[in-house]
Amino acid sequence: MAQQTEQLRDLARQLRIDAIRCSSAAGSGHPTSSLSAADLIAVLMGNHLRYDFNDPENPANDHLIFSKGHASPLIYAMFRAAGAISDEELMSFRRFGSRLQGHPTPLIPWIDVATGSLGQGLPIAAGVALAGKRLDKLPYRVWCLLGDSETAEGSVWEALAFAAHEGLDNLVAIVDVNRLGQRGPTMLGWDMEAYAARGRAFGWQTRIVDGHNLEEIDAAYQWAVTGDGAPRLILAKTVKGKGVSFIEDQPGWHGKPMNAAEEQRALAELGARPDLTVKPAIRPRAMPATAATATAPDLPRYPVGEGVATRSAYGDALKAVGAAWPQAVALDAEVSNSTYSEKFKAAFPERFVETYIAEQQMVAAAVGLQVRGYIPFASTFAAFLARAYDFVRMAAISGANIRLVGSHAGVSIGEDGPSQMALEDLAMFRAVHGSTVLHPCDANQTAALVAAMAVMPGIVYLRTIRGKTAVIYDAGEPFPIGGSRVLRRSAQDHVTIVACGSTVEEALAAEESLRGEGIAARVIDCYSVKPIDVDTLAEAARETGAIITVEDHWPEGGLGDAVLEGLAATGAPLPPVRKLAVRGMPGSGTPEELRDAAGISAQHIVAAARALASAKPSTVAGG
Repeated sequence: MAQQTEQLRDLARQLRIDAIRCSSAAGSGHPTSSLSAADLIAVLMGNHLRYDFNDPENPANDHLIFSKGHASPLIYAMFRAAGAISDEELMSFRRFGSRLQGHPTPLIPWIDVATGSLGQGLPIAAGVALAGKRLDKLPYRVWCLLGDSETAEGSVWEALAFAAHEGLDNLVAIVDVNRLGQRGPTMLGWDMEAYAARGRAFGWQTRIVDGHNLEEIDAAYQWAVTGDGAPRLILAKTVKGKGVSFIEDQPGWHGKPMNAAEEQRALAELGARPDLTVKPAIRPRAMPATAATATAPDLPRYPVGEGVATRSAYGDALKAVGAAWPQAVALDAEVSNSTYSEKFKAAFPERFVETYIAEQQMVAAAVGLQVRGYIPFASTFAAFLARAYDFVRMAAISGANIRLVGSHAGVSIGEDGPSQMALEDLAMFRAVHGSTVLHPCDANQTAALVAAMAVMPGIVYLRTIRGKTAVIYDAGEPFPIGGSRVLRRSAQDHVTIVACGSTVEEALAAEESLRGEGIAARVIDCYSVKPIDVDTLAEAARETGAIITVEDHWPEGGLGDAVLEGLAATGAPLPPVRKLAVRGMPGSGTPEELRDAAGISAQHIVAAARALASAKPSTVAGG
């Protein structure tokens, strides 16, 4: 062994001691989950991890992802052993203001992504490994430590299938099989052969080890880095709480720190703290194969009056962004011929990732790719992004930069019916911290927003429409994020109609009808739902005195609520606001029939405007 066995044993003991010390000082944490994996991390750190803690941005560095993020005392103890943090900082674990939070986050420069929601580490690790193998073409390895309990999550098996399909032999998954979950035994306990059979069935090279035998662990890691076209799965049989006799393999200790007396007893059993500093071996700095230069995209141009689906315009614009930005990557969940990301695939097949019907893996792979600086655009039917919402939520905690595109939104998809209709997606993505939510109504607007997405940090969601809509904007017009477009206005406007996406056409048709009745209506295309254009809305509220919002979405959390929140934030008195939205469960039908049945068609907008206008004095011509 490169590091002598006794030194590794001392390192493991130090990791255990520090995991106990910091969690006891915090009065919370998961020491037993850390103790079971201490030998696995000691051997990895001492002999196999290639990482420069002084240069965490080195593209040649390995990546270590703690999928079992609750074992954070262990990874923080590892950072202390590497000399990356001080003992004083280690002991700030879980304190207010400390970057050593209860579960790891990228506030720490040696952490790639936030973990703690179980089942996410391996899918994200697969995305990082994909970047290394297919795009960076660098020799770094991705190590992922999982807990046995989280293998009940379906996302873990999506990752196993995906990594095997992609031949990610630079990915090593290490499962800490310590038998006990939070409330008792796990599904398989210590049935190591059952774990191995499942791993092999998914196409992984699999090996079982005694997770406390340093020589076996070292040999398994040596085997794992040979690389033969298949990812490697190491199943380590361990004991939860290993090293402290009174908690070893005992239920009731998950997430429970030791009190002062218990800590003293445990530390006495473990012996004196070795106080080692172990620097992992490092690779020379190397640059990825993909160039970082970018140019302005040559966006598609559509003539005014032409009918074009915004989902089709998304595909054209994505292809243009791909030509301009070598870092742009497209991912899809086996619907690329509907989302039109297939246009990117045809032009740049090496930068297209097919995740099949595995939306959690798709979003996770996008998060993994952005770890390596790529610009991922992940698309599927908007309704199916709900399956991956926890990955989106955690991506926000990671500070990840990902672009998500949902097509086939709202009742406007037509005959497919409600199982395919996203009616909650605007609310879902608006609720994500720091997110941007966009809903264009025409092709040229879509193209401009796709280009803006490429450079927008954070989580950006673009909602597209299945059916064709008329092009109403000239090619090349600017559509800044956070803006809106006033399509109809006059000095005599009696009401404002705020719409986005498919309801913009309905709003324009309603305005024309109302004009014929002598009711002047202002029409605002609110293509940026978050951030919303508060100034334009506030001006409209002040000048017209009444607002109608109309959206192909449930009434909760969508455009209407975004408008109300924006107006409330101004502190000015609120005018009457009428929200038109989908309120009953839709069925099948044509888009026109379904919008009318939902109460969001032009005739319903007209009726709402009449009612609001009639409640105001002198609101119609000659009144």
